[in-house]
Amino acid sequence: MAVIVQKYGGSSVANAERIKHVAGRIGQCHDRGNRVVAVVSAMGDTTDHLIELAHQVAPSPAPREMDLLLSTGEIVSCTLVAMALQDLGYKAVSLSGGQAGIRTDTAHTRARITGLEPDRIQRELEKGHIVIVAGFQGVTEEMDITTLGRGASDLTAVALAAGLQAERCEIYTDVEGIYTADPRLVPKARKLKEIGFEEMLELANYGAKMQPRSIELAAVYNVPVLVSSSFVEAPGTLIHGGVGMEVRNKVRGIAADRDVAKITVLGVPDRPGIVAALFDPLAQEGISVDTIVQNASVEHITDVTFTVSRRDLRRALEVIGPVVKSIGSRGCASDDRLAKVSIVGTGMLNAPGFAATMFRTLAEAGINIEMITTSEIRITCLVAEDRVPAAVQALHAAFRLDEDQ
Repeated sequence: MAVIVQKYGGSSVANAERIKHVAGRIGQCHDRGNRVVAVVSAMGDTTDHLIELAHQVAPSPAPREMDLLLSTGEIVSCTLVAMALQDLGYKAVSLSGGQAGIRTDTAHTRARITGLEPDRIQRELEKGHIVIVAGFQGVTEEMDITTLGRGASDLTAVALAAGLQAERCEIYTDVEGIYTADPRLVPKARKLKEIGFEEMLELANYGAKMQPRSIELAAVYNVPVLVSSSFVEAPGTLIHGGVGMEVRNKVRGIAADRDVAKITVLGVPDRPGIVAALFDPLAQEGISVDTIVQNASVEHITDVTFTVSRRDLRRALEVIGPVVKSIGSRGCASDDRLAKVSIVGTGMLNAPGFAATMFRTLAEAGINIEMITTSEIRITCLVAEDRVPAAVQALHAAFRLDEDQ
């Protein structure tokens, strides 16, 4: 019997009717002869409401207590789904992340999985039970509950699929799959039948609706991931490592990420060790830095610009403030009204014309490029946030992504 790991997002379990619907889908998968483990997110906007409540009680709640609080949202969902399955006549059991064997480090609110001990899940499957696991959470060696970061129920599902050597991991959400662009921005966006891990990781990192760490883990353990809708019966998108040669040297998708803030440190002395002095404190505070640009030095003075998540902007400015003074910089400036627009495709950077087409298309649309960064399969431009819809629509048309390829 194959092991299938499914994951249902918050919109899929938003109310009692949706929970009953999800239970029916899980039961159908079990009826086909599979051993089923289902990971569920918190119902609807539960996590946001809990965060808001916490900040009403305490302006700066302790991360440990926040993790314990936020973990309850997924506990509610998984127990309700188990009850619904039992009501349909199935043997089902709900487990917290800790009970499911997910072990993490102690970085509260953004913990990383350090190990998986799925013995309890395997015992329940041997009994013929359907196992429902609370996503987004784990437990430390000291038995403190941790959360894995927003959107990390995807990560829970992929980790369990890898640990249980599942046939595949199925991610069910409110969209039918992975599209060439956000359908809300581009009505003609096409659903992809398949996409490679590398391309999906770039799309996820730059705005597509998947948790990037889950794609990284799926690639490492070669876990095929099917992304599909829990609302309608329709083929989804398979994310896997065996995408053929015919998709090379093509733009596969356009991603847009509005969670961007830019910081420019002005008048930085151009000498060894200065850049390390700027970024080491950010790393120690767990602040991720993405795009970095250092201007050409003029009389041994330069500017250094980098991007962070908007939610990290205030903390980043606080961290580098003392450093800016100590190195003799003129100060720093920031802007949180920006966004990243990216084109993604395997082999794209080694083929001529893609960058030129992207830059020309944005220019013709009257969109200014603030910064540019690239990887082997991605070209990203930083633009004004209010120009994102126009940029995505123009690029989608320029690379003819609305046409079958």
